Amino acid sequence: MHITLKDYISNDTLKAQDVVNHYVDTAKKINAEYFSFVRFHDDYIKNNISEFSKRHLKAAPIGIKDIIFTQDYISSCGSKMMENYVSPYSATCIVNLEKNWWLMIGKTNMDEFAMGTSTESSYFWTTKNIYGTDRNPGWSSGWSAAAVASGACIAALGTDTWWSVRQPAACCGIVGMKPTYGMVSRYGVQAMAASLNQVGVLTQTVDDAEILLKAIAGFDPKDSQSDPRADDFVNSEFRIQNSELMKFKIGVPKEALWEGLDPQIKKLFLETVEKLRSSWIVVEDISLPMLEYSVPMYYTLMPAEISTDLARFDGIKFGLQSDSMKAETLQKYYESIRSEWFGDEVKRRILLGSFVLSSANYEWYYLKAQRAREELKAEFDATFANYDIILTPTVPEVAWKVGTRNDDPIKMYLADMYTIPANIAGLPAMSLPMGMVEDQWEMMPTGIQVMAQKRSEDKLFAFGKYLEKQLTTNN
Repeated sequence: MHITLKDYISNDTLKAQDVVNHYVDTAKKINAEYFSFVRFHDDYIKNNISEFSKRHLKAAPIGIKDIIFTQDYISSCGSKMMENYVSPYSATCIVNLEKNWWLMIGKTNMDEFAMGTSTESSYFWTTKNIYGTDRNPGWSSGWSAAAVASGACIAALGTDTWWSVRQPAACCGIVGMKPTYGMVSRYGVQAMAASLNQVGVLTQTVDDAEILLKAIAGFDPKDSQSDPRADDFVNSEFRIQNSELMKFKIGVPKEALWEGLDPQIKKLFLETVEKLRSSWIVVEDISLPMLEYSVPMYYTLMPAEISTDLARFDGIKFGLQSDSMKAETLQKYYESIRSEWFGDEVKRRILLGSFVLSSANYEWYYLKAQRAREELKAEFDATFANYDIILTPTVPEVAWKVGTRNDDPIKMYLADMYTIPANIAGLPAMSLPMGMVEDQWEMMPTGIQVMAQKRSEDKLFAFGKYLEKQLTTNN
């Protein structure tokens, strides 16, 4: 049994206890092979299923990325530094989930502090993709994506700082959606890069993504960047009609078809674009020159924020502690804690961030990247004045084999070109399954990305449902 949320809540013959038991049993069985969950919470299920099952969503089983704090339960962020951290409070998105009667069945593992490009930087273990032999399922939310794709839960929450919801969704053949920055509260979510990070949703269908996003979104005074207009989306019953949808103008950036795009994915993407053109939706080629600068822009801004955000993990204020009296100096103590309990990828980004924020480099790198960020935002604003949707591939290549890119992080970073711009500009974006392509004698999923202007989730979901139907019908 692998059902969608929409089918589950409309089917009176499916009993919550039976459905939850099925998913938990499946998740534990699958976990022995694919390692999606770092821990299960049977006591949480036992304490809440009776009450939640009486409500509209009938205790729909969901996986939660371990960077999202849950009161009285461990939230380890995939790191040795927080291996046994028990949060005294829950993230706002968890509180909202409980208000809407979703039932957490466990915490999905993740790249350490969400810093990784292939689910291989977790302190605990590496996750496998169900579609290929020894392939990763995507990036830091890859565990959550693998859980949904494998039938371990109906849906999952992840976080998206650069790609970490949409790219795993593409690599696992499911839907992944990152909302407008500020739509979902960041309170209770361990920061990676605060100005870029946003909680996102992973589901089997666009309908399910909309239902789940409405459950977790909303204004939160505890988050200084929370958007007061988020409540408008949550409470809105507005639906874009087909007559309006057919008036949409879709832009396809020529920069998206760069030489690094896998030829099979490029062919599949262009075929999808032609299908849309033949369905009477206006699709035009456009130019977004700043798109090609998004990767260096991001890899300047993101490490700088990481260096600042993780500075508090020093073995005294936060994180695991040791006997400081044995250290020769306080500096030596800090060095021993951070060198031993942070993984290689985290150290790499802290060092890079410290470099770009140094007095010698701050103006040349960091400020220059911030100015470029404003130019990218202006470019998107100008484009969305004329177009409703921007369409690109989600990933330039399919999920690669575990261990094959560890010695070349730069090559992994270059896979971010399509997804990074939405985070830099704070835009909503969603990845849908586009089809399968062959790689090393295996058929692997890939995705197509839909972007819209800020606070245009209604347009994104309307077009996403239409595109999903087109892809399902024609594939």
